Amino acid sequence: MRALILALSILAIIDSAHFAMAGLSSTPRETLIPADTAIATDEATQKTEEQIGLTKTKRREVQRRLTRLGFDTKINGKFDESTRAVIARWQEKNGYPTTGFLNATQHKVLTDTSANAGKSGHQHRRRAGGRARYSRGVGGPIGAIGGAVHGVGRAVGGLFRR
Repeated sequence: MRALILALSILAIIDSAHFAMAGLSSTPRETLIPADTAIATDEATQKTEEQIGLTKTKRREVQRRLTRLGFDTKINGKFDESTRAVIARWQEKNGYPTTGFLNATQHKVLTDTSANAGKSGHQHRRRAGGRARYSRGVGGPIGAIGGAVHGVGRAVGGLFRR
């Protein structure tokens, strides 16, 4: 059985060496060009925004995320003129064509950026003294537990002293 496994392993190594020697292909490949120029240029249009499928709830979330990033807008789930202007300002700041509409890529970038901004704000609040509110004594909860265990050790040790 070991000889069979060894023989198969050697054959696999030899076979893979053949593929390694093949190298890169010099045959030209057909390049696919997107039919929609908006996709090729990363330009957002009403059509690309409709493809995202933004419900009223998701539109509110976009408005919240824009506000979190400092682009204040009314959070009502409607992309009216003022919201379109805010989206255009966000696009301009991030180097996108300023259309006032979102596409899937921009929506993902907006979501990721605002999520990271929310996390950093949370960490900043914790560093600014939020932890002291939850402290249970010197050194925090671990210090309190350590102190309690140490005190119990003294009491138990006192029982068994001679």
